[in-house]
Amino acid sequence: MKQRTLRLVFVILVLFTQQCVMYTDNPGPVDEPYSERPYEYDERVHYEEEGLASFMADEMQKKRTASGVIFNLRQLVAAHPHLPFGTVVKVTNLSNNKSVKVTIIDVGPFVKDRIIDVSFEAAKQLGFIEDGTTMVRVNVVRLGDGTVNPEVL
Repeated sequence: MKQRTLRLVFVILVLFTQQCVMYTDNPGPVDEPYSERPYEYDERVHYEEEGLASFMADEMQKKRTASGVIFNLRQLVAAHPHLPFGTVVKVTNLSNNKSVKVTIIDVGPFVKDRIIDVSFEAAKQLGFIEDGTTMVRVNVVRLGDGTVNPEVL
């Protein structure tokens, strides 16, 4: 019985040691702090487009968006057809050069020829509440995964 227990302990130690050796022999890539990482080109980060913007209707207030976030028209948020949720974009009104940074929380707009739907607060800061739509430039500041565009910061 004693020999059997010793054998079992020995087998467990051998297996444990092999597992440790496997992980220490090949530790994989070392994760460096973000600021020390070399900047890699990512075309999504350099995304820029110009087109017509509108603002989301009041009936969206307090409704759940596609990202799961509850819409609040007083926040700086927007809907975009294909940028990932959590992406921060700089929206510039081309008629008055006012700009605002908004976070993408929904999919849209679903009206032909419109490239972004911003919240009421964003539209107010951009100065197009009266008109309802305006021509804008959209630049990615930071993707939803945290990748930053240093040219727009």
